[in-house]
Amino acid sequence: MGPFIGGFLTSTFGWRSIFLVNVPLGILVLFIIRTQLVGEWADARGESFDLPGALVYGLSLVFVMYGFSRLPDRAGLALVIAGTVFIAVFIWWENRTPQPLLKLSLLVKNRVFAFSNLAALINYSATFAVTFLLSFYLQYIRGLTPVAAGTILVIQPIVMAVFSSYAGKLSDRIEPGKIASMGMAMTACGLFLLSFIAVDTSYAYLIGTLVLLGLGFAFFSSPNTNAVMSSVKKHEYGVASGTLGTMRLVGQMLSMGIAMVIISLFIGPVMITPDVADQLLAGIRIGFTIFAILCCCGIFFSLVRGKVREA
Repeated sequence: MGPFIGGFLTSTFGWRSIFLVNVPLGILVLFIIRTQLVGEWADARGESFDLPGALVYGLSLVFVMYGFSRLPDRAGLALVIAGTVFIAVFIWWENRTPQPLLKLSLLVKNRVFAFSNLAALINYSATFAVTFLLSFYLQYIRGLTPVAAGTILVIQPIVMAVFSSYAGKLSDRIEPGKIASMGMAMTACGLFLLSFIAVDTSYAYLIGTLVLLGLGFAFFSSPNTNAVMSSVKKHEYGVASGTLGTMRLVGQMLSMGIAMVIISLFIGPVMITPDVADQLLAGIRIGFTIFAILCCCGIFFSLVRGKVREA
């Protein structure tokens, strides 16, 4: 519901409301966690929380994410480098602490776990900025309101929500890697189709492409998560879930970083308006082309992960 609700909030209350509405939602989530998840992950009871690792990891993401938002400025480059240094420190620490936040040995010794997480990283790197770029296309090139743009963009997550459960169940009977690879291929096709959008592209073409992307996301995400969680022992579920969440967050960050760098290169430090529509459209096409190529690389890593039932 994000695209539609986001469009409504932006039109009615301004863009800041998108961030403010997450405050009460966050409080509600914290309340549910505190009251309803007591005893979760009991198999890991007694293990200490890696607070130093969490702090270093958090700082690394802040520096890298904010640095990407400032690229190609020198300040942005310096922040990305600083974040990379913190990532190196984080890896060094995780290899030495007895109960790490991120169990790096799983990435080294567990082929299915490692390549499933790499496939997730690539998938999110190639797809998270799709809604971001299409929202610009629909509003500044096609002239739609935020609500109208959100109504079109909500098609993709609806399709994903409808088919994710089926894809997850299917991956219980068929090797998850095969289903996830098919989903990645469908996503690559959708991104490739979006690289040809023009000023007069029909809405039927856009909607059909969003349906294809929604199917691709559904048939990749659930089976890939199945592969990750099935490749570890029960007491490692928390670490496995956290690692997959890290891949998702870093992938989303990289996706937005790529999109923002492209927009900066094609438009420059100016406000995005219909006056720069031609440059914006050229950048959007290049962005979708890059994302399609990334997804094609992801298909390879998804296929070579090995079989879960032999892990």
